[in-house]
Amino acid sequence: MPAERAGYTVTMFLVDVSSSMGKMRPVSVAGPDGKDSETIEMTNLEWSLQYIMLKVQEMIFNGRKTDKCGIILFGSEETSNVLNEAHGGYEHVSEYVPIAHPNASTLAKLQALEPSTVSGDPIDALIVAIEAQDRFLGNKKTWTRKICILTDGESPIEIEDWEATAKRINELGIGLTVVGIDFDDDDFTEDDKSEIKRANEEFYHKFIGALDKGAVGNCDYALTEISRPDVREVKSTMTGNVLRIGDTEARPEQAIEITIKTSKCTALARPKGFKRFARRKQTPEEEAAARDKMDEDGVEEPEIFTQLGMRSEYYVEEEKPGSLKNGSVDGDDDEASADVKTAGDKRLVKLEKEELVRGYKYGASFVPAPEGDFPRLGVRRGMDICGFFPRERFRRELAMGEVYYVWADPTSPMQQVALSSIAQAMRGANVLAIARWVKTDKGEPRMGVLWPPEFDEIDCFLWVQMPFAEDVRNFTFASLENLVNKKGEPVTEHPYLPTNEQLDAMEEFVDAMDLMDAGEKDEDGNRQPWFSTTDSYNPAIHRVKQAQYHAAIVKDLNRQPVPPPHEELLKYFEPPRRVLKRAREAVEECKRVFNVREVPKKVARVRKDEHVPAQDDDEEMLLLDRQSGMGAASSQSQRPTYSQTQQASPSRTQKKEASGNDSDSSATELEDDEEEELLLNASRRPGADAPPLPTPARSLSPESNPRARLDRGRALGRIVGTTYPLEDFRANIERGDLVTKAVEDLAFVIKQVVLRPFASQRADEMLECVQELRRVALEEDEIDAWNTFIRELRETCLETEPGNKAFWDKVRGIGRPLSLISQPEASKAGGKSSITESEAQKFIQD
Repeated sequence: MPAERAGYTVTMFLVDVSSSMGKMRPVSVAGPDGKDSETIEMTNLEWSLQYIMLKVQEMIFNGRKTDKCGIILFGSEETSNVLNEAHGGYEHVSEYVPIAHPNASTLAKLQALEPSTVSGDPIDALIVAIEAQDRFLGNKKTWTRKICILTDGESPIEIEDWEATAKRINELGIGLTVVGIDFDDDDFTEDDKSEIKRANEEFYHKFIGALDKGAVGNCDYALTEISRPDVREVKSTMTGNVLRIGDTEARPEQAIEITIKTSKCTALARPKGFKRFARRKQTPEEEAAARDKMDEDGVEEPEIFTQLGMRSEYYVEEEKPGSLKNGSVDGDDDEASADVKTAGDKRLVKLEKEELVRGYKYGASFVPAPEGDFPRLGVRRGMDICGFFPRERFRRELAMGEVYYVWADPTSPMQQVALSSIAQAMRGANVLAIARWVKTDKGEPRMGVLWPPEFDEIDCFLWVQMPFAEDVRNFTFASLENLVNKKGEPVTEHPYLPTNEQLDAMEEFVDAMDLMDAGEKDEDGNRQPWFSTTDSYNPAIHRVKQAQYHAAIVKDLNRQPVPPPHEELLKYFEPPRRVLKRAREAVEECKRVFNVREVPKKVARVRKDEHVPAQDDDEEMLLLDRQSGMGAASSQSQRPTYSQTQQASPSRTQKKEASGNDSDSSATELEDDEEEELLLNASRRPGADAPPLPTPARSLSPESNPRARLDRGRALGRIVGTTYPLEDFRANIERGDLVTKAVEDLAFVIKQVVLRPFASQRADEMLECVQELRRVALEEDEIDAWNTFIRELRETCLETEPGNKAFWDKVRGIGRPLSLISQPEASKAGGKSSITESEAQKFIQD
């Protein structure tokens, strides 16, 4: 299939908005976790419009102004088209979006479409689209013309003289695509299909069969295929240049000059960059108006985001006049100036860009290179062949950048013969050429390699850039095979040197993992290679593109999250099962000969600087249970209670006592640290042999820290106690790794305390806990946990025995700030909720 010309395309989308398009259908979408699917209902029109919106988004994404489209509706309530105005007829056909380059408003108009109460004729809409497209293009014969019809096939069609319409489409070279909702194909057949739809579907196939370029497809299949990652091949613009062999100025009789054209063979693809947005700060007048509207309608004003721009400022660091480094005590400076900022003992003086000079790093210093001070290399525009070298000496890993075609001038047969003779001679001698390419006079020269490929009907070159010699860094490493001992004698047996048995085992393993015969079988029954570069896609590009497209066409991402990646994108993520099965015995053999064992988990030990290493959640919970169980018994200890993931570091005296009991382990673990400490502190610490004093920060007395002697009131498995619930909760939230557990446990403690005798004495404290719990739940996306808790709290206070109606009255007295978290609140904080604003207000008032 030849590559299409990039851009220069007019596509007409014909959308059926008849009443039958309002039929509801179940649609499977990705769940909130992105894995489990959920089923939602939407109209046929809303579901099928995703295809057109994805097509339009593709045009917006590419950014080519020559990609244009128009949208025509049939089955609309009104009639608005050029043929109706000129000749009448063509009822219920409306030119919804004129032909132009699409933008965000085009997608917004498509999302606003609703089914009508009438029906329209798709052939009328097709004739209107042909006429509108022809009027727009006029005599532009090189532009590509496309028409796409989106319909469910339930509207009646006037099929008289359809042959004339098909003939006109072929004359203009239009490609027609019919996307039908629930149309039959190889994988799908609709059971309860109406007679009119069956007849229309047969007519569409008959109509497309009469066209030179046309297709009929199922909408479900089309939506799947449009999300398939693909590499679109487009024609590159050819640029004129000159290929020279020899010096055409000094020795013209010994030089050759050929007129050439260059074009891209490959192009580097990157994901589209994201723009940064931030909430726009409202003025006092806007805030007052939003509050008034909130009071009247009960609906929060939507937040407005604005795009952030980049601004560069240049500063130079100087010593502050009053700093000790500067040796001055005078404080007179220009720090009050707007161009001066202070940072510690430094001050930053602002400079304008015009005051700066470009510089290049050379070693540890910078070499200034003002504009115009260094003469440019006097090179001519063109591609000069500097020499030839054997093809086998080409280092493929050094090729860099994009690959270009080098063609002879298509309009000059003599130039084509000359370039062809050079290419064939290079293939015959099995050599490549070193060529310097300069695109403009006195431009930047680039060195590269000319490669003569073997094409069937044409001779040309491929040019790829290569690095300069000083840009290639060579690093040497010690040999992995030749080991010597301290005497310089070669070592033949060493754990680093593999044995013959190990080499054989690894060779069998590598052979078993061979992918060249792990693919599907061909027609002759031979296995094909499993991996193909043409079928492998970059997930960073296509997954980001899929997410951007989906976000542009979906109204509610909470209702319709981003679907999982296309199966073609994940095709090479896992090794083929056939290879894994074949390599199973080789893997076991490697495990045996290499003595591969699972590395035991390293036990965290207390370091001398008293930093506690991170631990797993399982260990934390075990430590927590141990602490909560020891709460009352630990009153004899003078150490305070730490948070659930910390354990108190033993003092140095305790370390020495432990070393006496277990000399082997302590000697290996602490030997280096102890020696280092002794070396560092021996000169400045008299009496180094005396036992060190305990660290004050870790040895608080009961009088200075009375809470250390109290039981925190933590039940087994809980990280928030009933004694100081708010303090425990905030301590765990600051750590950030047990937010869900902390929210759950504080909710449990509140419900437990409000039912205790004399609960009124702690009512204000529990009310503060409730307020803090709601704030954290909203910020940390624990909205469902809060809504469940507040419902259970009301039931606990009002419907159970003994209950606590007085405490609930206090909660209700605060009002809306302690009610259910609604969807407007949740979306503002970046979460989601199934509670509406009216439900939240009613809950706290009842």
